[in-house]
Amino acid sequence: MPNRFYNAFDCEPLDGARRRDYRTPFQMDRDRIIHAHAFRKLQSKTQVFLSGEYDFYRTRLTHSMEVAQIGRSICVFLLSRGEPLRGDFHIDSDLVEAVCLAHDLGHPPFGHSGERTLQELMTKWGGFEGNAQTLHLLTETIYQNETGVRGMAPTRALLDGVLKYKKLFREFPAPPASHFLYDRQEKHRAFVFGRAEIPAVLHAGDKLNVFKSVECQIMDWADDVAYSLNDIVDGVKAGFLTLERIEHWAAIEGLDAERLKWLEQLNVAIRGDRLENTFSQRIGAFITACRLRERRNFMSAQTNRYRFELVVAPAAEREAAFYKKMANDIIFESPQLQQMEHKARRVLFDLWASCWGNYVEKGPRVIKILPPRVGRLIDAEPTAAGKARQICDWLAGLTDGMIVQTYERLFNPQFGSIRDLS
Repeated sequence: MPNRFYNAFDCEPLDGARRRDYRTPFQMDRDRIIHAHAFRKLQSKTQVFLSGEYDFYRTRLTHSMEVAQIGRSICVFLLSRGEPLRGDFHIDSDLVEAVCLAHDLGHPPFGHSGERTLQELMTKWGGFEGNAQTLHLLTETIYQNETGVRGMAPTRALLDGVLKYKKLFREFPAPPASHFLYDRQEKHRAFVFGRAEIPAVLHAGDKLNVFKSVECQIMDWADDVAYSLNDIVDGVKAGFLTLERIEHWAAIEGLDAERLKWLEQLNVAIRGDRLENTFSQRIGAFITACRLRERRNFMSAQTNRYRFELVVAPAAEREAAFYKKMANDIIFESPQLQQMEHKARRVLFDLWASCWGNYVEKGPRVIKILPPRVGRLIDAEPTAAGKARQICDWLAGLTDGMIVQTYERLFNPQFGSIRDLS
């Protein structure tokens, strides 16, 4: 049965036509993401705790799979509510799944610590942003090989779905730390909007960054649900979140009655060893907290993706924010996680300096420390900014294990043999 929610505008691929087969355009989007090398790398990239440290902690891959499941469930729930959705007019769950699976493709090794470090290194070269890097992968490098670089010809709806932020780096009065697109991605933003002129009102403040398609809104909420709850579960299993630390944090926070109720439910779940079961139920509650609402804007006549928006019950948003703040304050600000940030900075800064000295500001003796393909890409760039972007792409594409092994090979005299050089 054709789905009238989407039209040819939504399904148009970037950079030309696709070969048709038995799948819908959005199923092709999803399948191309799942079978990409960049997607498989997520199994060895940090979500909260260093990848590979313990088998049961979430990685970027398992997190992306959980976000995809929540996103699909939101689509099913919204359709079950009836009007305005129905069998031949509904949000495509394959599209939402593809958006959710892709949403973290651009994140570097060492999790948010690695992202902050690359942001610092790239400030004078156009910045680094995980969401912008995801767009860069999908449109330019996801199927990069020895013969050249290319993206996956994604549909307009998929590209728009991953664009949590749409403001360009240069459109901020001062270089931002996060939440932007690279300036060179202006053409992709133009494609997403069908080259329609963006109203001036959206350029004010942060309005353009919160102007999202309904599929992007679903992904964003599914992401919030997954990490606000699952980071707590991993934190308890890792011993970071103990009843003593939680009570100490609560005393400092000065919680109101609503947050005290959530705190007590959490403590009961931990004491009874029922945390995963309890939080599974909270995931269901957060899914059923979703509604659709019509809206009007400069894109709503062109596509239903902007004619409708996701509305989440305020109480659910407050509860998710409560768990996120607890995880940030107790886990991410802990000495153990701060030590990981220190390591990320040391590793990334040292590798950056080695790449820069051997491929950009070349001295009398150049040592080719990078894979030949990466070296050729850097050499082919005519500007320092272009060379910096290629170095950044290489670093961001490494897994936690790959970057640590590379660092050890270059800086630890006791590490490695000729067999490690492949």
